[in-house]
Amino acid sequence: MRPFTYERAETAAGAARAAAAPGARFIAGGTNLIDLMKLEIERPAHLVDVSRLPLAQIAETAEGGLRIGAMATNAAVASDRRVRTRYPVLAQALLAGASAQLRNKARIGGNLVQRTRCGYFYDPAKPCNKREPGAGCSALEGLNRTHAILGASEACIAVHPSDMAVALSALGAGIETVTPAGEARTLGIDEVHRLPGETPHVETNLAAGELVSAVTLPPPPEGRQSYRKVRDRASYASALFSLAIAGPALALGAVALKPWRAVAAEAALARGASAAEAAEAELAGARGRGRNDFKIALARRVIAAALQEGRG
Repeated sequence: MRPFTYERAETAAGAARAAAAPGARFIAGGTNLIDLMKLEIERPAHLVDVSRLPLAQIAETAEGGLRIGAMATNAAVASDRRVRTRYPVLAQALLAGASAQLRNKARIGGNLVQRTRCGYFYDPAKPCNKREPGAGCSALEGLNRTHAILGASEACIAVHPSDMAVALSALGAGIETVTPAGEARTLGIDEVHRLPGETPHVETNLAAGELVSAVTLPPPPEGRQSYRKVRDRASYASALFSLAIAGPALALGAVALKPWRAVAAEAALARGASAAEAAEAELAGARGRGRNDFKIALARRVIAAALQEGRG
């Protein structure tokens, strides 16, 4: 691990201003960043500790939703009575991610902006456009069993690893941030992350130093909520495919470099399509890369089965 300087932020605006400097990074739980620093994939010159900022409260909103501070831990949010009863899809998604120890450390804000778990991104000996723009994508012809089937490009076929973000997409959550200028900004969850295109190293639409301060949930949707995750083993494994259902809204996980809001499937269902037809509509543009071809059929079956189960 390379030398770095450290400061503990006292205000959100001060943290954002400090983190806007070249080579600076935020740190809170450190469950992703520390691993990347050990491998010298991330090489920050300066760390801005935001873990003690007063941003961990979970509060009611005037509209009937919840505002979740970005420094709340995954475990605290998953166990909150209001989340469990009114937003069970979010609680289920959080509990499906990582391990109990990691959930006790990981923060909601960091969960949103964590980096891909692509094995080639984690291997400095292999070309990776996310790590080194212009180097190439080793996954295109490599071990790509877990990789993207939607929204990918010739520059990158990695997927976003967050379970929580998939549930937030289905819930239509909002994200509050503080800019380096000290201004508040609000984005929809689906505006936060970017698809790879030709610049896969640019992963979000957040400015340098922009700090996620809270997640806002609208009033709970009518209808059922559920999170279904398919993975190689029962715990501590990233998804091969996941599906969040929140009333009429659907979002897919482990299919793209961002949570994938299933607008085509939603529109098909609104027109009276069957569960299988809705799944087919959403996956019409899906593309496998050899070893991950099975994910298309897997996604089709899981979407159809979950929707049919809800109708039954």
